[in-house]
Amino acid sequence: MKPRILISLCLTGAACRYDGRDNGVDLGALTERAELIPVCPEQLGGLPTPRVPAERRGDRVVARDGRDVTAAFLRGAEQAALLAARFGARYALLKARSPSCGVHEIYDGRFSGAIIPGMGVAAGRLKDMGLALYDERHIDDLIEKLDGEDG
Repeated sequence: MKPRILISLCLTGAACRYDGRDNGVDLGALTERAELIPVCPEQLGGLPTPRVPAERRGDRVVARDGRDVTAAFLRGAEQAALLAARFGARYALLKARSPSCGVHEIYDGRFSGAIIPGMGVAAGRLKDMGLALYDERHIDDLIEKLDGEDG
């Protein structure tokens, strides 16, 4: 049985980003090795597409128009966690810098374009569950990890 990987839906080519576009990447080598479980925590949390961009400010998530959207991000993170558990995912391939899915860094919460060390809301929840997290810049590392398990 192939390992199951939770993946940010936008990385699969689905137009679910805040601006209604996608972040599609080449997943060919990964789909040969694993079963992908696509999720968009922001949509799962009840946010529309397109939507006002949002960024983390500490424990809160705030939309560019000033609305606090933390509750939707928390709901989406919990839904992603439930799916990861339901499907027995051990890994997650997430969208870098996203306020939901960022693994290593996120935008600074001032809508300035500045990047800071940090983690998205859903990424943090998945990490707490013990999933190994990767972003699209590290697909090769994930593939290497999967190949190492086969040998």
